[in-house]
Amino acid sequence: MKIRILALLLLLIVLPSMVTVAQDNPARIVVATDGSGDYTAVSDALRKVRGDMDDPVTVYIKNGIYREKILLNATLHNVTIEGESAEGTVISWGDYASLRNMGTSGSYTFKVEGNNITFRNLTIENSAGNVGQAVAMHTIGDRIRFINCRFLGNQDTLYTGGRASRLYFEDCYVEGTIDFIFGSATALFNRCHIHGKIDSYITAASTAKENPVGYVFYRCKVTTAPGVTSLYLGRPWRPNASTFFIECELPRGINPAGWHNWGNTANESTARYGEYGCTGDGAVEDGRVAWRTSLTADQVGLLTDPTHIFTRSLDWNPASK
Repeated sequence: MKIRILALLLLLIVLPSMVTVAQDNPARIVVATDGSGDYTAVSDALRKVRGDMDDPVTVYIKNGIYREKILLNATLHNVTIEGESAEGTVISWGDYASLRNMGTSGSYTFKVEGNNITFRNLTIENSAGNVGQAVAMHTIGDRIRFINCRFLGNQDTLYTGGRASRLYFEDCYVEGTIDFIFGSATALFNRCHIHGKIDSYITAASTAKENPVGYVFYRCKVTTAPGVTSLYLGRPWRPNASTFFIECELPRGINPAGWHNWGNTANESTARYGEYGCTGDGAVEDGRVAWRTSLTADQVGLLTDPTHIFTRSLDWNPASK
């Protein structure tokens, strides 16, 4: 009898702690502005996720405008952040580089430092307007996926940091003005819509020399705002920049030269820029810079294969999930 009583007491002590651990890292957390979820703010929900857990967690966000500046820190992994709809679930903030001298890196609306993170069906917006560098999404983590997401802003909308970082974008929309997709990560954009709002540059890659691939735009659609007549596909933020447009639809507003050397002819000998199989009025070969890369069909096959461009010490095929 004494043994049974002792066992019961131990169970009563241990059981509450087991329940607490489970509640500290629930499999699904719901966020809603109207109070119908577990939290009303996305940042509060992310603070509930324990960073040392291997079990996947989904933060589901109902439609609404969430005016928050959010940091998903480096301790978090295996997290999915899913909106109710891409147009209806909006995370918005309005910082910019010259505000309180925060710089470009500090101007983000959403920053992702963690690994193995998936975003689905939501909008990330920097609402600062035309005030210089103002980042909507800043990533420095590895193995980050964006499915059916929208990135709204002007200069420096999407900052893909981290030399060893790998990013995958599928059916996403990105808009901006100057260098609105930039950084050092390896990123594959699959069936995405890229929208240039002024005469400027879509990309400003800073790919490391040792990285075989920087940006690949595959079967994407590029559009321009009315009046745009000189939108470049890219210019090198750093030497060795790598950007390729493959089987993309390019509009009339693309500058005939296609690519810019950022005012430094030395970049022409290191930049890895090229196109293959693109269509549209902006895909005309006449007038393109002589220093771009001519791709073969075999090279294109490798550049559009996630198992090739994302192979590192830890292999990753984001399209397989």
